[in-house]
Amino acid sequence: MDTISHKIHDTVDALRGHHERPGLKKGDWVLLTGASGFVAGHILNELLEAGYKVKCTVRDSQKFDTIRNLRPLYRNALDYAIVPDVASEGAFNEAVQGVKAVVHTASPFIMVDNADMKKTLLEPAIEGTLSMLRSISQHGPGVKRVVITSSFASIVDLSKGLRPGHTYSEKDWNPVTYEEALHSTNGSFAYCSSKALAEKATWSYVREHKPHFSLKTICPPMVYGPIEPHMRLDSLNTSTADIYRLINGSEKKVPETQFYAWVDVRDVATAHVRALGAPAKPHTEEDRYFVTAGNYTYADICQVISKRFPHLVNSGMTPNPAGVPAAPPHYSVNNSKSVSELGLSYRSLETCMVDTVHSLLKLEAASSEKTEKPPGLCEERRQ
Repeated sequence: MDTISHKIHDTVDALRGHHERPGLKKGDWVLLTGASGFVAGHILNELLEAGYKVKCTVRDSQKFDTIRNLRPLYRNALDYAIVPDVASEGAFNEAVQGVKAVVHTASPFIMVDNADMKKTLLEPAIEGTLSMLRSISQHGPGVKRVVITSSFASIVDLSKGLRPGHTYSEKDWNPVTYEEALHSTNGSFAYCSSKALAEKATWSYVREHKPHFSLKTICPPMVYGPIEPHMRLDSLNTSTADIYRLINGSEKKVPETQFYAWVDVRDVATAHVRALGAPAKPHTEEDRYFVTAGNYTYADICQVISKRFPHLVNSGMTPNPAGVPAAPPHYSVNNSKSVSELGLSYRSLETCMVDTVHSLLKLEAASSEKTEKPPGLCEERRQ
């Protein structure tokens, strides 16, 4: 019955103009780039739980040892390839051999004003992705599907500001040009530009070369969620560090929200894995997904912390959200495509923040024990 069901599904997809499913199965090898990253770590977990074997690209073998040691049940389903510089031509030539799919998450996340934007952001983001695609085209004949982590930064039009009344979806594109990004002195603007230009270059490549693999891109906004136990408080990813500052006394008042859309990292991971097996329209931008749970503000986050961890507000570790003015009118977001085509069911902000805060407090307590600090707020928070 399953075979008949799949044949019917594929026939319907074909009538709708979809390409065939990539035909991936349990036990197939998937290449995951940037495997030590925050989002990639959750994607790795989902891939392994789905029955795939995963080849991880890392900068050194020690990073892979950490990845594998955290997943003892999957030691035989993990392998690695050393890729010191993702932007160098041919960097992935060996890594793409022997795999059936690629999930490409590796990309620079740097927001420094007055930097050499070409060297620090534009070339690594754009050339890193194109180098990967060229390697697959030339050295990965078995690759059937590529899923690339893009960003809301490639969707949002920064020139329109908060854009009240507009609803962003996959149909929107950040209209920035390479010249604008190259000459910008604003690190945040340049980062957003690098994501947009990298994704545009990706779709241009598949339209021009019509490779043997199909492509999907995942565009998440601000990504929050629980962290892995091996992480250190002094090297948290940016969005997690933002939440940690909201519970460790660093923020004395509720910060202003920069981007009014968010998603749980576990839902982002699910989107990537489901995109591996979903039907695709070949070489078109219709296989682009805006993966978001909805709108939010930092005040909303502080409200959740106040409700579920009241001692953090009472002790002054978390800013009190009471009396914070309502957010100014801003854009809305539409996630209906990711729901209908990938079957996503998004976690709530409360679920995400409770799990995130718990993971941070656990890490903080472990860090305190390692440094033999006297019990303090860390001990109180575990109660």
